[in-house]
Amino acid sequence: MAYLQRFYDPTGKELKSFCARNTLDGASVATQVQDILSAIKKEGEKALQRYSKEFDGVTLASLKVGAQEFAEARTLVSDDLKDAINIAAANIHTFHSEQLSQGESIEVMEGVSLWRKIVPIKRVGLYIPGGSAPLFSTVLMLAIPAQIARCESIVICTPPNKEGKIHPAILYAAEVCNVKTIFKVGGAHAIGAMAYGTRSIKKVDKIFGPGNRFVTEAKTQVGSSACAIDLPAGPSEVMVVATNATSPRFVASDLLSQAEHGPDSQAMVVLISNDPDGWIDSLEAQLSAQVKDLSRSEYVEHSLAGSKIAVVWDHHDAINVVNAYAPEHLIINTADERGDEIIMFFTENAGSIFLGPYSPESVGDYASGTNHTLPTGGWARSVSGVSVDSFIKKITVQKLSEEGLNILGPTVHTMAVAEELEAHANAVAVRLEKKR
Repeated sequence: MAYLQRFYDPTGKELKSFCARNTLDGASVATQVQDILSAIKKEGEKALQRYSKEFDGVTLASLKVGAQEFAEARTLVSDDLKDAINIAAANIHTFHSEQLSQGESIEVMEGVSLWRKIVPIKRVGLYIPGGSAPLFSTVLMLAIPAQIARCESIVICTPPNKEGKIHPAILYAAEVCNVKTIFKVGGAHAIGAMAYGTRSIKKVDKIFGPGNRFVTEAKTQVGSSACAIDLPAGPSEVMVVATNATSPRFVASDLLSQAEHGPDSQAMVVLISNDPDGWIDSLEAQLSAQVKDLSRSEYVEHSLAGSKIAVVWDHHDAINVVNAYAPEHLIINTADERGDEIIMFFTENAGSIFLGPYSPESVGDYASGTNHTLPTGGWARSVSGVSVDSFIKKITVQKLSEEGLNILGPTVHTMAVAEELEAHANAVAVRLEKKR
């Protein structure tokens, strides 16, 4: 069975077609989400409880996770998983701790001092998917940089199961990150609650985290009016750059690791080769063999139906395809360390890069220390993944001495007059006149 659509030396319209994402009709989703958000905004807690019953399938006396539930979670998480979470948390903390900026300070000319003040975002809301896959790793990826940034309030929303409980690994990961405020609510209504505020969930200043189409659309809508969001999000994607010397078995495993996220995920290959068909056949055989062992094979089959392989003739062409697609995850595995580094050096558009045969995308998703909350859908052309910077604000400050204004003032006055903004010019002039 052939999974990947083949493109040979794609340029122009062919390249555009190759780079097209798996997209579903979003019109109905946008309308449904708009109705949900409007109800949350108008009715608050009443609407939140109604949607929790409708979409999460439970009616809860309290949406907030209690101390007893944290204690129970500790007993349900295996020691092996606890150790894995703790190791991942340590690596994530170590890497992100290096990102905390102190703010620069400079005197640009005599008497004119400038600097930036670093301020944490006060209240942040973290959305943690908990449906088809409880992403406890996302707790670490979001809560740890928020803690490093010293955000005053960190709130988690995550959907409960049909018994009204949160996956214990999510609660354990939150406890490792010292996050105690967790609400059992998911979907677009959770985003609305964090954006507008309800009786139980206070309004936040910025919302972070991945989610399904409804969550993504809700973030987009509130991000234009109610509060900030981390970055544009969409279906997961991976692109692997390979050659005939690359292990098809490794590449197949990398493609499947993203394909299992959902039916609209996308797994892409750029093959540098003058004789590609044999290698592609081997890759297809590996995909067929490995997909049989996956419990989420239905998702995988749908995802691979929209996945593609581009055959190019040299590294330069591969780099052009990579930058045109701007993948969320880029695995560069050409079986040539120097070749990998060249492609990495000239790559301008990617959320996160994985170099060499022993750097599967999975390590970044979980435990290497980098963040797995990354731009998708081509947004890597202009947007970075989540970091400590995502949780802080940088406020510019300037202080001029009397002498400094005397030196710089005439320049400002001249420019303001030229723009016909007389009050701007006067704010300088009155101070210079006082000196005289």
